[in-house]
Amino acid sequence: MVLTALGNPWESRVATLLEGSRVVQIVRRCADLADLVATASAGLGSVALVSVDLRGLDLSTVAQLRELRLAVVGVATSDDEGAERRLRQLGVARVVPGGADLAVFEAALTADVTDREPPPVGRPVAAAREGSGAGVDMDPAAETLRRLDPDRPPSAAEGPPGGAEGLTPPGEVTPASDAEPGRIVAVWGPTGAPGRTTVAVTLATELAALGVPTVLVDADTYGGSVAQALSFLDEAPGIAAATRAADQGTLDLPLLARLAPVASPGLRVVTGIPKAERWTEIRAPALERVLTLARRLGQVVVVDCGFNLEDDEELSYDTMAPRRNAATLTTLSLADEVVAVGGCDPVSLQRLVRGLQELGEVSGPRPVVVVNRVRPGAVGARPETRVAEALSRFAGVEDVVFVPDDPAALDAALLEGRSLAECAPQSPVRAAVRGLAARVVGVAVPHGRRGRRLLHR
Repeated sequence: MVLTALGNPWESRVATLLEGSRVVQIVRRCADLADLVATASAGLGSVALVSVDLRGLDLSTVAQLRELRLAVVGVATSDDEGAERRLRQLGVARVVPGGADLAVFEAALTADVTDREPPPVGRPVAAAREGSGAGVDMDPAAETLRRLDPDRPPSAAEGPPGGAEGLTPPGEVTPASDAEPGRIVAVWGPTGAPGRTTVAVTLATELAALGVPTVLVDADTYGGSVAQALSFLDEAPGIAAATRAADQGTLDLPLLARLAPVASPGLRVVTGIPKAERWTEIRAPALERVLTLARRLGQVVVVDCGFNLEDDEELSYDTMAPRRNAATLTTLSLADEVVAVGGCDPVSLQRLVRGLQELGEVSGPRPVVVVNRVRPGAVGARPETRVAEALSRFAGVEDVVFVPDDPAALDAALLEGRSLAECAPQSPVRAAVRGLAARVVGVAVPHGRRGRRLLHR
């Protein structure tokens, strides 16, 4: 059961071609994107056939069609690499040449592509065609199968993707790690400003000081402040531009690198939205695309999350409406490591205990609990022992990372818009977070030496 929403170059040809099929059937030829979404919402069809020139087609719409249990198949000109690449960046797993015969269309429309992921951004989608010029003879049938299923490993007869030399698209940025994608570390904490941004910024700078290429992303849709903490201008937030490009299918590694300027050696920063009212620009599918691509830009991606874990989709009449907390929930679901930050005073500890209970209901790894601003004045003598006993009793947490309070160093860093490594390298806060950074990357804590000097912008 196929729904078609194609541009003028393909509409009549594909419809005429599929009318002669005994395997697939067109149930509706949609005039535009709104017609396609409405028809899919009515439960008609199992496959949507779209083209890149469909007005309004974006990553969020493709994700919405997938939520409606529709597989999405694209149609593009066989020699139009740009259209093919954009369809894959929009989340379309399979792309069929518009001039293909009926058997190729039937194979693509009947395959199970609902749960498949698109290939990585920047993949040489026309590598089979380019490979023929590198001295590799490509079988036409094998070339068609590769174009339909780019994740299928090539056989010995087909040769390596992109020919013997492994061609790379023009403008491709070499990933930080060729072995595996980077890890995502989500820094979360309950309401009440327990110091999420302070921990996230310090953690990212310490990871960079350890020689680990790091990307710091501000995904807080309530009160993002990474830009202010590091003296970046927030008139053009990087996260908004990146998610907008991802939604339109134009985000690639070079563009993300331009939107994530270098703050210090080894550290790139994607600034957050300056006003909370702009949260609608951070859509979940687009943010997922940004974070997935950021894994190739750095070995560790540190994400400063918002506090709210409420799935407000349940409160919305339209379940396809944007969700304010989707940015936090999406980040936590993608994270390889979650750092839960809480304060040291009684009110903050109570919020942390309740927040950890809510966090346990969210899909994600077991969190590393960090208690920030540890000081005797808040809970009495021996604060580490008292806080550890409280968290063990009420939250079942036995492993706690304590970050001492150093208001003078933190105030100086915030006033100058620099990291602790730059303006207060001997701060005990930095020493504690350095141990957390070493734990994240699995290296020994560097003792007896100062972290390398970070250049000021």
